[in-house]
Amino acid sequence: MKLAILSREPKLYSTTRLVEAARQRGYEAVVIDHLHCNLVLEKGKPGIIYEGQKLEGFDAIIPRIGASVTFYGCAVVRQFEMMKVRTAVESQAIVRSRDKLRSMQILSRAGVGMPKTAFTNYSDDVAAMISQVGGAPVIIKLLEGTQGLGVVLAETEKAAQSVIEAFHNLKARIIVQEFIAESKGADLRAFVVNGEVVGAMKRQGKEGEFRSNLHRGGSGTLVKLSRAEKAAALLATKALGLGVAGVDMLQSKRGPLVLEVNSSPGLEGIEKATGLDIAGKIIEYTAAVAHKKKTKAKPRPVSEPPVDEAL
Repeated sequence: MKLAILSREPKLYSTTRLVEAARQRGYEAVVIDHLHCNLVLEKGKPGIIYEGQKLEGFDAIIPRIGASVTFYGCAVVRQFEMMKVRTAVESQAIVRSRDKLRSMQILSRAGVGMPKTAFTNYSDDVAAMISQVGGAPVIIKLLEGTQGLGVVLAETEKAAQSVIEAFHNLKARIIVQEFIAESKGADLRAFVVNGEVVGAMKRQGKEGEFRSNLHRGGSGTLVKLSRAEKAAALLATKALGLGVAGVDMLQSKRGPLVLEVNSSPGLEGIEKATGLDIAGKIIEYTAAVAHKKKTKAKPRPVSEPPVDEAL
């Protein structure tokens, strides 16, 4: 079996672990920088040229598409799909998960617990927006932010109004969310592969930091999820149609609240926290996808209006 791992950085922990896990199982694994792929479109013959050569003979791909290159990365994944190459994560599922607003709309409709969230078209009634999520303190997030960047905690209504107005003046799209005080700067990351939680960790922000992202200096430790937390992670992943995902949740008085579903979750934190071979789980799932021998039904998203699929 020949697998392509779409990654811009072959030396990254996640990329090297996937290559290692594939080779341990006797598969050929090739790292391809998706930004260097040229897409060739002609009647009945979609193709991809990489480093002067036409890419052929791949059984499946594993997309590792960074948020900053979602548009082109998904175009490359879609091209492989058109070439009848199977993928561990479908292009449209990546698009869904990367649009914070769209993904939260889908999760809301699917019945997934989440913090109260408000979004407006640069409304002048900022006070109402804050009130709609329960009042200050509130979390203000850029729709395009990643790894904890573009996330602000506004502790008072006056501070929240100032930050929201500043973002609106810059024509930056934001969402406003209620602050879950009882989470105490910690969240849960559940790693889901093929409809199963294969690992989980608790991420704790460093002292004085409300964001728990490992990229912001947080730490990860092994955790056993409750039945409700597992159910929330699986429902969120299924709603977005993701075969591989990292689901970030807060523990609250009203149960687990999903913050985000990541379609290219990093492996270093989860493998070091759990001691598990998560990369191996992804490779085994990808091989099953290629062979069409999955024991579980492929995750399908909650239905969306046809117009959404065209975006």
